[in-house]
Amino acid sequence: MDKFDYKIKNVEPSDMYDGEDPEEMHLDDARRVKVLSPGMLVFRRFIRNRLAVVGFIILLAMFLFAFLGPLFSPYNQTEVFLTMDSITKDYAGAIRNEELRYTTADDETFGGAERAEFLLALGKGNESFNIGDRAYRYIVEGEGFYRIIGLDLVAKEFLGDLLSTSGEEISEDFRSAYQSAVDNDLKTFELDGMTYAILKAKKEVLIYSERNVALGLINIYDAYNEVDQDNVQSFDFKLASSLAIAQKERLFSVGDKNYSIVYDEGFTTIRESDGSEFAEVSSIIVQPVDQSIFLPIGFKSIARRTILERGKEFIYPNADGEEIEYTIHLINANYYIRKLTTTQVIEMFENPSSSHLLGTDNNGMDVITRLMYGGQVSLMVGFVVIFIEVFIGIIIGGISGFFGGAIDTALMRFVDLFNSIPFYPIVLIFGSVMDTLEVDPIYRIFLLMLILGLLSWTGVARVVRGQILSLREQDFMVATEATGIRTSRRIFRHLIPNVAPLLIVNATAGLGGIIITEATLGFLGLGVKYPLASWGSIINVASDAFVMTNYWFMWIPAGMLILLTVLGFNFVGDGLRDAYDPKMQR
Repeated sequence: MDKFDYKIKNVEPSDMYDGEDPEEMHLDDARRVKVLSPGMLVFRRFIRNRLAVVGFIILLAMFLFAFLGPLFSPYNQTEVFLTMDSITKDYAGAIRNEELRYTTADDETFGGAERAEFLLALGKGNESFNIGDRAYRYIVEGEGFYRIIGLDLVAKEFLGDLLSTSGEEISEDFRSAYQSAVDNDLKTFELDGMTYAILKAKKEVLIYSERNVALGLINIYDAYNEVDQDNVQSFDFKLASSLAIAQKERLFSVGDKNYSIVYDEGFTTIRESDGSEFAEVSSIIVQPVDQSIFLPIGFKSIARRTILERGKEFIYPNADGEEIEYTIHLINANYYIRKLTTTQVIEMFENPSSSHLLGTDNNGMDVITRLMYGGQVSLMVGFVVIFIEVFIGIIIGGISGFFGGAIDTALMRFVDLFNSIPFYPIVLIFGSVMDTLEVDPIYRIFLLMLILGLLSWTGVARVVRGQILSLREQDFMVATEATGIRTSRRIFRHLIPNVAPLLIVNATAGLGGIIITEATLGFLGLGVKYPLASWGSIINVASDAFVMTNYWFMWIPAGMLILLTVLGFNFVGDGLRDAYDPKMQR
């Protein structure tokens, strides 16, 4: 025995193991796993799951894109890009006038009521009409030319006796002129430069003095020079010129000025005594789209001539002498005169380029920059809503599961009440209310997160309650009760931590669902509002079939980001569930 011991003691380790470490001196894989900490054990299990690692890499890429990407983007999310472009814009409009336009004499009024009665009398063929105690008659001076005359009663003939309405004696000259008009069956007569009208009533004849009140004209007048516009639109000028045009005369006078008239296929030109063009008369109205612009009469003339000849385009020089081409488009009896204009326009729906890698959207903003900032909103909404869910669910579920009995019953009925609320209708109602109140886009995000969180916590509460019901009867909880630890500490320091792994798994899996919900609301126009963006509001543009089929870069990138993010959260959630599973094979 001593000899054996001696030999053992003198044997060198190198002789026994031939320079190799003895196998029993190393832990095999199973023993090594047994001595790892719980956190390291979960980590080892997680990284062995390839899909979980892929999901983590996807989420990391999404977070880097959303939160670090804007730091490297040369644009901000609300920057609108403009460019100079030549587009055809409406410059003027023209229409064939078919309504009477009125010009009132100085110190006279001829308002809407008088005009309506005049048109009514004209339609019935009555030669006179009344407004209250005021009487009027009209004279058809020519086609589309009416002179409205005001009547003031001066005398009456009753049973052959001529009586003055003012009580004054009627002169023999007046009686003689009146009788001559009656004998010759005339309706008017003149005396001392005054015109009198004779109107027959039922039992008497009324004699009125006349005064010019207004003109009703189809033709409109345009001055060649803007400074002459007031003179051209004056009552005296229109009356004298319209009477001359109606009688096809070539000369007329207004005051001490003489004018000549040139007739030319559909419109008429009035010239001054020196032969210079003064005004143009036509039934075609040409007006600028921008009322601050004065259209030269030369422009109106060539436009009218083109319309009369049924032309489609004409050329007219601008103020700098540059010849500009105008086109005429007839739409519903209206003529639209358009020209090619260089103007600043928004770069909407620009295709991807070196300056905009994914093009620009319908608001002229860089799509990839909007996707970055939209990712911040979508991810933030997801995490905040999950935090609200878990926070409320832990409190309600923890209290319900720990105390049980009446408290458990009451709290679970409260959960059932929340579960009975229809989720999407309520969210849609809140979205519509915020639209009506025009809530600021920033505040809208926080309200949206709060609403989603308050409507989604019931599932977490049930999970926590179920776990605590199974844990509270175990030995470690009996020990906490025996040591006198207060109730709140037993719930939140001993029970909740044991539920945490399950909560982490549910929260991770739920993040994808929240992002989908936010995207759905954004697509329906009830989520984040302009100028802010989320992936859901960006993809909303696909509701237009034309945009969806022609501008793929407007919705496919946002859809792919949502898809990848939701897949990433689902892969990570599945990986965490497997890692926390104590029955998993090592």
